[in-house]
Amino acid sequence: MPEAAQRVRNLPPYLFAKIERLIAEKKAAGVDVISLGIGDPDQPTPAHICSEAARQIYEQENHRYPSSAGMLSFRDAVAQWYARRFGVTLDPESEVVSLIGSKEGIAHISWCYVNPGDTVLVPDPGYPVYAGGTILAGGEPYTLPLLPENAFLPRFDEIPTEVAKRAKILFLNYPNNPTAGVATKEFFMEAVSFAREFDILVCHDAAYTEIAYDGYRPPSFLQVHGAKEVGIEFGSVSKPYNMTGWRCGWAAGKKEAIDCLGTLKSNIDSGVFQVVQYAAIAGLTGPQETLAQMNDLYKERREIAVNALREMGWHIQPPKASFYLWLPVPRNFTSESFAEELIEKAGVVVTPGSGYGKYGAGYFRISLTVPTGRLREAFDRLKQVLGRVSF
Repeated sequence: MPEAAQRVRNLPPYLFAKIERLIAEKKAAGVDVISLGIGDPDQPTPAHICSEAARQIYEQENHRYPSSAGMLSFRDAVAQWYARRFGVTLDPESEVVSLIGSKEGIAHISWCYVNPGDTVLVPDPGYPVYAGGTILAGGEPYTLPLLPENAFLPRFDEIPTEVAKRAKILFLNYPNNPTAGVATKEFFMEAVSFAREFDILVCHDAAYTEIAYDGYRPPSFLQVHGAKEVGIEFGSVSKPYNMTGWRCGWAAGKKEAIDCLGTLKSNIDSGVFQVVQYAAIAGLTGPQETLAQMNDLYKERREIAVNALREMGWHIQPPKASFYLWLPVPRNFTSESFAEELIEKAGVVVTPGSGYGKYGAGYFRISLTVPTGRLREAFDRLKQVLGRVSF
């Protein structure tokens, strides 16, 4: 058997694959596991979306190869959604490309622009795929610390000039996973200015813009003047419409980058199953009441979690967006040892912050995507095991 390629051996173990194995081991041992570890919505895909998929699955034209760029009707639905939601104008033919989930596009964009030895600016803590795609393309991730004292925003003025000159891509992600930090249009304007100065492609992961509370409406990077000249935005139906398993998303923005990503994809995949694209169209253009209902449900869970954590000793402000809570581990624990303590003694899974990078060490992430009753039970178990914590 030949040895795996160096590019694969350079990859760290994928965080969620390790969590899934841990859960499986505990369940096999008879433990009643409650997982607060993975951000996978627990509610069903809305009925009108499923109905459209059921109707389209019998259409013979949908049984053939789809366009690798995506049906124009799907790309037009994305453009309409941007116009309605953000006031952003997109050409569906040249400024939108379909993706097999935004994760796929995030991984592949580095293949489009990064040569061996090139630098990519990666937020830390951050979604592991930013660095993973960089490594697979032969690039070198340069971490941008996301610190609480900076509201979990990177400081562009702290990036060394020699690093910025070597950089090809800047990854951003707001609302942020894992920190739940949010960004303003003013911050995005800084990103545009920085990208222009150093000829960098901004890639904004906007998977969580529709999960928000208390009247807050997260902005799109593409709303900022000049954004389409320097960057693209990744979007997905996964989180807003409970469609994580359907695998359908998009990239939108700078024409040249969209064309480059489409060219790459035409050589390595055959596009998104058209039935799934029709289902996504139903989500983007159909009734939006289910999204409001989901946000109400996540808000209820957020309050349950925040109140319980405060009772145990955490000083926490409710996040404005996403369905995550990002918290420091108690005294005398590391991210890993704390996660191990909870699974061993409480049967509760949380995500160790160290899995998101160097600056995630000392933190852990909780996801609110579990049934409300199970969330309450999880915190009851944590109170019994931890009591009141100190830092």
